[in-house]
Amino acid sequence: MKTILYNNKMKYPSPILLGILGLCAALNAFAAETNLPAIIPLPARIEARAGAFRLRPGTRIVVDSASRETGEFLAQRLRQATGYKFPIRASDQTQPVKRAILLAAGGLPSGGGAEAYQLTVAPDSIVLRGSNQTGLFWGVQSLLQLLPPEALADKPAKGKDWNIPCVQIEDQPRFAWRGFMLDVSRHFFTKEEVKQFLDLMALYKLNTFHWHLVDSDGWRIEIKKYPRLTEIGAWRSDIGYKLDPKSSTAYGADGRYGGFYTQADIREVVAYAQARHVTIVPEIEMPGHSRAALSAYPEFSCTGGPYSTDPDKSSGLGVYCAGKDESFEFLQNVLTEVFDLFPGKYIHIGGDEVNKDSWKKCDRCQARMKAEGLKNEEELQSYFIRRMEKFINAHGRTLIGWSEIRQGGLAESAVVMDWIGGGLESAGDGHDVVMSPEQFCYLDHWQSTNHAAEPRAFGKSGPKWNLPWPKVYAYEPVPAGLDPRLQSHILGAQGNLWTELVASMSHAEYMAFPRLCALSEVTWSPQASRDEADFRRRLDPQLRRFDCLGVNYHKVASAGSE
Repeated sequence: MKTILYNNKMKYPSPILLGILGLCAALNAFAAETNLPAIIPLPARIEARAGAFRLRPGTRIVVDSASRETGEFLAQRLRQATGYKFPIRASDQTQPVKRAILLAAGGLPSGGGAEAYQLTVAPDSIVLRGSNQTGLFWGVQSLLQLLPPEALADKPAKGKDWNIPCVQIEDQPRFAWRGFMLDVSRHFFTKEEVKQFLDLMALYKLNTFHWHLVDSDGWRIEIKKYPRLTEIGAWRSDIGYKLDPKSSTAYGADGRYGGFYTQADIREVVAYAQARHVTIVPEIEMPGHSRAALSAYPEFSCTGGPYSTDPDKSSGLGVYCAGKDESFEFLQNVLTEVFDLFPGKYIHIGGDEVNKDSWKKCDRCQARMKAEGLKNEEELQSYFIRRMEKFINAHGRTLIGWSEIRQGGLAESAVVMDWIGGGLESAGDGHDVVMSPEQFCYLDHWQSTNHAAEPRAFGKSGPKWNLPWPKVYAYEPVPAGLDPRLQSHILGAQGNLWTELVASMSHAEYMAFPRLCALSEVTWSPQASRDEADFRRRLDPQLRRFDCLGVNYHKVASAGSE
């Protein structure tokens, strides 16, 4: 038998681990030499055993009373590729069931964490236990990855032996926030395309979908109190960004480019994500990046416009007037409807790249600064964020924003999403932080130095703009120098796909994968287990899974071919 054992607590190798494996270098060499099942992200503890469990027609799935939904998910997923029926039987059974898969929530040792699971595959039974339904669901994803790649196909694969290698896994994530952001403002992606991303996130145990719904180039969420947001703000005259108009299909009947989600669409996607244990964090940009909103309601700006959603034609800066109480009332009314659609804890308000020129020239903004005793426009931005934070907190939610919300002073309970710095300082001051630095987590950047062989990506030539998957895999979310007592303030990390140059689902998939696979391991697996060579070995079957799923991806060299 072969075992890899890591401490599944946060950040520190256990004394037992060090005693068994010695130096981390020895651990990594050991990991690369094993022939363990190719699961991504790598479990905290995995032990290969002799034999295999074979799926056959009539293999039962036995569930406890709370786990039927997870059992049905597994049965449906297996049925598509195998063509077998998997009868589901409810039972309080806690011991292995012959020729069956047992799913049970609860019963794990204390201290395992909210997303922990244990999986035991024996030749005559499978037992999967989760600390709760979320842990159980993540265990199902590992179980699916133990099967041949064809197991994820959407139609029966003939002539396959559906063998699951015997294994013992004990697992839980390192970080609570394991995120992916999709920008649907620059280019609109349908609700079905968003669901495809949610499925892929779940497969790799990514649990937070940051939905960038609002920006200057498109407002994508129906707000019933302000219908012009989608009547006007969701559309522009052309595709923009000097792209081929045929590279996207997001055109309305009148030929305008764009689209939006109705509130019914939003509820459908939220429910779909919840069924996959993914939390959606909506982003409603403010005070900048707001041309789309101001094209519909210019009265909430400093100048009154004109504003356009066309990225190449706009004459407005797209910043809400911080001197008008009406601007805050507008945004509070918008967020009231957002609260009703998204049940999660966090509301993202952007806060980045605010052009303050209009505030400097605005009599109302200058009067606000004088009345509030603010020294400069940076402090006016802080006033804006703090005022919105009080409203968000009053509704039981937590504000999160990009690095720039620190300008002029960080709001009291705000969470920082660090893309250009400030994570170390914010965590040091006791604020929670999600790490998302551009050089490691921006999936719109190039994946190789051979730009001629790539679809369009953001940036020029040079290391700054080159982000191959090994660079993502090497990223460490905990900033160097952070006091160990404060490291719990690092909630996790997130990959961001900005879509200025990404106008189709195929292109979006190509930019996301396999880099999201690398990030999933960064955020889930123990830091001491990181081994690029072993990850590359385990990546090969994932790429074949993408082929079976019809997912486009960046082609990488297979293990042993370089």
